[in-house]
Amino acid sequence: MLIESVVQGPEVGTFETEFARLVGGRHCVAVNSGASALQLSLLGLGIGSGDEVVVPAFSYPTAANAVRSVGATPVFADIERDSFCLDADAVSAAVTSRTAAVIPVHLFGHPAAMDRLCAVAQRHGLAVVEDATEAPMATVRGRAVGTFGAAAVFSFGEGGVVATGDDNLARALRILRGQETDVRLTDVAAEAGREELRRLPESTERRRANASVLDKKLKGVAVPSVAVGAQHVYHQYTVRVPGNGRPDRDAFAKALAARGVRSTVHFPTPVNRLRAYRIEADLPETERAAEQVLSLPVHPGLSRRELGRVISACNKLGGLL
Repeated sequence: MLIESVVQGPEVGTFETEFARLVGGRHCVAVNSGASALQLSLLGLGIGSGDEVVVPAFSYPTAANAVRSVGATPVFADIERDSFCLDADAVSAAVTSRTAAVIPVHLFGHPAAMDRLCAVAQRHGLAVVEDATEAPMATVRGRAVGTFGAAAVFSFGEGGVVATGDDNLARALRILRGQETDVRLTDVAAEAGREELRRLPESTERRRANASVLDKKLKGVAVPSVAVGAQHVYHQYTVRVPGNGRPDRDAFAKALAARGVRSTVHFPTPVNRLRAYRIEADLPETERAAEQVLSLPVHPGLSRRELGRVISACNKLGGLL
């Protein structure tokens, strides 16, 4: 009884109920991490040995790792140049007779082109599992991310959530969670998730406001593009540094740091080229993004002075490197 009061207690159920409002009332199953949420989603869909799952290489390795963890094989497809998310044509070209699913990652807060990706999935009979960990509240033509696929995963506080509109899948996920005790969420983590959920609308608006200022005032870098019909939530504010590849981007980042502005290069090496994978793939947009992009501060706690410092430093450096 003591363990039950700490793990999978009443706070977890309340968190799931509150989270469901973010995804149109879908079933929500809370677990201990976004990685566990992805793994359980694939298991719940019956994906395993002999199956292939299409994933992006310009991302964290979480999706590819989850595919491997259930015994399936990750297949890497290229991304769109502007959104940094999976390209629907590249996904279609990657489909084989063994392909069972696709995992679009809504990267940096920009939603993937779910209308086109879902059309590809329907044409080939694939399950869609959205990775929305970086994009809660993002939308595609007015529809919230996390409401397109058979399942969608989010990461909140110290835990993760699987959202699904399928009653049978929701039931299977809860059974799997009950069997895998190490993936259960504690009440303490659920309470932290509820607090983050309460702050989400305000923090998202602040990020968007900061991004709007950067969009208007930055020079010398290519600011983020937003696809028609998409609503970006700017989990990261990711720009391209013009030049001849990685040395220019890295020199720019170092010069920013010398001026007191911290930037981040999230994926300098595509997942398919990591030591754990080393899979040959023709991914030109992925390679280009890995060489050119970096993320600038956009978090909701930025002061006007700090935002001005980012703009001043970038504009002074633009064109010099």
